Amino acid sequence: MFEAIVSLCLLSDPAVCRDVLIPGYESISVAECDAQLRANPPDLKLFLNEEPHGMAACAPVGDTLRFQQAARGVFVHRGAISDANPENEGDVANVAFVIGKSAVAVIDSGGSRRVSEQIYRAVRSETGLPVRYVVLTHMHPDHVLGASLFAQAGAEIVGHSGLARGLSDRSDAYMNRFQDLIGAAGFIGTQVVMPDIGVEKMLDLDLGDRVLHLRSWPNGHSINDLTVGDPTSGILFTGDLMFHEYTPALDGSVLGWQTVLTELQALPYHTIMPGHGGPILDWPDSAGPLNAYLALLISDTRSAIVRGDSLGDAVRVIGQSQAADWDLFDQFNPRNATVAFTELEWE
Repeated sequence: MFEAIVSLCLLSDPAVCRDVLIPGYESISVAECDAQLRANPPDLKLFLNEEPHGMAACAPVGDTLRFQQAARGVFVHRGAISDANPENEGDVANVAFVIGKSAVAVIDSGGSRRVSEQIYRAVRSETGLPVRYVVLTHMHPDHVLGASLFAQAGAEIVGHSGLARGLSDRSDAYMNRFQDLIGAAGFIGTQVVMPDIGVEKMLDLDLGDRVLHLRSWPNGHSINDLTVGDPTSGILFTGDLMFHEYTPALDGSVLGWQTVLTELQALPYHTIMPGHGGPILDWPDSAGPLNAYLALLISDTRSAIVRGDSLGDAVRVIGQSQAADWDLFDQFNPRNATVAFTELEWE
């Protein structure tokens, strides 16, 4: 198999370049790929952040992300239990795709364009149907920074009605942080794209004899969490409203997240894909550790406030009894404690 690529180079350092996938030109032979490029040349202006070096060309298909089949037509990938770095290139969040009879939906898009290229190739290895939708479960960069490739392939980007505002407010910070973590070379081609469709409450996406149920949630893990339910398989894609192994990251309301998690457990699904860990867990049994962690955050924070602890002192003790139960605990728990303390000191 062959695909179209173009070499992109940093505007700030033209010696740093990367071959970037141009979606839509996949072919069984280089001659067929070349013929498609001649008949329908790509608009290289779509790659706004870097300078194209030379023309688009055909090359053998590159690396593909590894997915496992969780159910008929459902494929899931487990991101690394790690922060983004040059080795994983931003592949630290779980990703899935669901195949219907007429179209495909991708759920979250990875933390860089390079990761999304590997997702795209994995989809193409399973089906030639169009990727009609990319559903972003919330605004955090490890879940959204690969979406531009699918937008360029013609997919509609779908998210919570508050996603556009969240991305507008934080996109520069997310881009700068992930470029620093991954490295400039690996980050080439990465862009933030805004959603085409905002979900106020609920929305169904029809993939052809397979309908996905999308639901937006109030302030919890973040201010724009969205879940995707697939009644055909019984799988609920929770995004970061559920964590497994990886320390939960609180960027919204600890009380709100506890309430949302209770509601999630009542939904009619027997299996979930969390935002991290898993990638497939029994539901609602697997909610226990996160329930316990959120309850601990709340109780420890309230105790610190009653004692009159300063924020600095409180952060050193809140949640610490679960330090051995979660990976990356020292990286995320101090921020969680800060957010919880800031919320609860005024209740």
